[in-house]
Amino acid sequence: MTGPRGYTYGSADLETSPVSLDDLRKIEETILWTDADRQALLRARPILEPRTDEILDVWYGYVGDHPFLIESFAGADGNPDPDYLAAVRERFKIWVVDLCSREHDQEWLNYQHEVGLRHTSAKKNLTDAVESPAAEIKLRYLIGFIVPLTATMRPFLAEGTSDPEELDAMYGAWFKGVTLTAILWSEPYSTSW
Repeated sequence: MTGPRGYTYGSADLETSPVSLDDLRKIEETILWTDADRQALLRARPILEPRTDEILDVWYGYVGDHPFLIESFAGADGNPDPDYLAAVRERFKIWVVDLCSREHDQEWLNYQHEVGLRHTSAKKNLTDAVESPAAEIKLRYLIGFIVPLTATMRPFLAEGTSDPEELDAMYGAWFKGVTLTAILWSEPYSTSW
């Protein structure tokens, strides 16, 4: 899949994730991930994919309403950098689709590792060549963002099904998928991960 600048899923240039497939399976067991969740996310994809701009409008509105979050997107002048926000937005839209449809294999793990690094001082700002005073995304916000990324998704999913059980299945799977992503993206922050 081609995509916007910085979307390097599947690139041979990516580092191999230090998270093993065995580690991944144990994490999935911890968060109660099942094949039913994978199937529910596959069914959610056609509901969410055409709505990614609207979803990102909600998420970016949330970030923009919180100065301590938007400062992560500051340019050299300390103000939000519109080009940086736009570039990240395009990759974030693809993340919604990938979360619904990618196999949890080594290639996927490698890209999650890369994205995790891009939140830390090791790689933040490099992908988009931004000169930002924000050297990293604070781990507390990466973890905390599980809630808004999950809570804001239910209304979008509800527009795609009238079956309450199906809605609960897709919403629960989305929550687990977001949680799994946050767990994997947190790995580069700590040697005791």
